[in-house]
Amino acid sequence: QAGEVHPPGQIKLRFLLSLSGSALAQAVSSLLETPGLYVFSDILELPNVRELENGPHAPVYQLLHLFAYGTYCDYKAASLPELTPAQRNKLRHLSIISLASNLKCLPYSLLLQQLELKNVRELEDLLIEAVYCDIIQGKLDQRNQQVEVDCSVGRDLGPNELPNIISTLHEWCTGCEAVLCGIEEQVSRANQYRESQLKVKVQVETEVSAQSAPRSQYCKCDSLGP
Repeated sequence: QAGEVHPPGQIKLRFLLSLSGSALAQAVSSLLETPGLYVFSDILELPNVRELENGPHAPVYQLLHLFAYGTYCDYKAASLPELTPAQRNKLRHLSIISLASNLKCLPYSLLLQQLELKNVRELEDLLIEAVYCDIIQGKLDQRNQQVEVDCSVGRDLGPNELPNIISTLHEWCTGCEAVLCGIEEQVSRANQYRESQLKVKVQVETEVSAQSAPRSQYCKCDSLGP
């Protein structure tokens, strides 16, 4: 099982709430580099952070939104702040998590394209780092140029993802109800079969008793003699 993803602590959130303007934008940008921090919805929901969306620091808010719900391919250098090396690495980690949630066998070719890496060596170093960070568990298949993912941590759920999740849960509940009905039907049939077998047993025992009674009486009379 992959490690747990921890949201930003209350101390960090209270600290962010005390900031505004450029100080807040700088703090948010620094948080995007924080090791082990892979969920950002709590930060996005802070009222003062929301205010950044429509002000001069809107690009920082958009970058935060990207880290919460987007992937490396969504990053547009022309309209977003330049990524630091740590942020670039973090965004690639987040992209791996998103890919691993949909595919359990990730071809190197897909990863190289989605993460915009130049060679396999860089990719494998990044994947090994992701495993050591405990955001995915799996193994590298160098012969077949792919990574086999056993499990991965979760990311923030985007508003557009909720309907699909609700639909999936509804289908799961419907499937559980169908299985439960099938089990109840099998139990009912088993009980009916047991009752029918019990009736047959009682009937056979009754018939055997009825047949053995006259024979027993005959044997008794025969033993008394004339």
